[in-house]
Amino acid sequence: MRGLVSSRRRRVGGGPSDLKFPNPRPAASFPPASEMILVIDNYDSFTFNLVQYLGELKADLRVVRNDEVTLDQIRDLKPERILVSPGPCSPREAGLSNEIIRAFGPHLPLFGVCLGHQCIGHTFGGEVVVNYRMMHGKTSPIRHNGEDLFAGIPSPFNATRYHSLVIKRDTLPACLEITAETDEGEIMGVRHRELPIWGVQFHPESILTEHGRQLMANFLKLQKRN
Repeated sequence: MRGLVSSRRRRVGGGPSDLKFPNPRPAASFPPASEMILVIDNYDSFTFNLVQYLGELKADLRVVRNDEVTLDQIRDLKPERILVSPGPCSPREAGLSNEIIRAFGPHLPLFGVCLGHQCIGHTFGGEVVVNYRMMHGKTSPIRHNGEDLFAGIPSPFNATRYHSLVIKRDTLPACLEITAETDEGEIMGVRHRELPIWGVQFHPESILTEHGRQLMANFLKLQKRN
């Protein structure tokens, strides 16, 4: 993904929100995972770093590429969770990823990382745009709400970013809420207000991301919304 880089800093969508993120809630120890997780590979090398992390957490994994599977085939696999991976393109070019979010997000815990996060915003009506700065292999402090994916994780913490696109803040649909952001107001995490859908813009599997293993373990504990 290519994007224009501004020579001066400006805020995205009007700047940081006035959200007051509380201290993170304590998280339980890493659970043994036995349920099957389907990983949608958006043709990205980072996918298998995520797979390795999940494997270390004892997850049962299936990996399929975004254009080599159908919705019916996914139903036949009967996954208990779905992870939509990073990728080198935009949500409009992410194969079946958007359709998977629409079809399975209402029923299964679903987690989007980087491009997967952008696909969540796109699927529910948000606009994904070129950010005012490219962040390829750079770290940023991330402030968050201390819930769900971020349970037991200090706020802020440093996370690694590889992206030039972001969900435009002032187009975020009402059904999504911001769970994490940078000091500059860039959206770094979202969740659906009613469905079991979460996303992060940064890369939890990166060696330079603090508490990435905890975040992935938290994903394995997330449940369907009642």
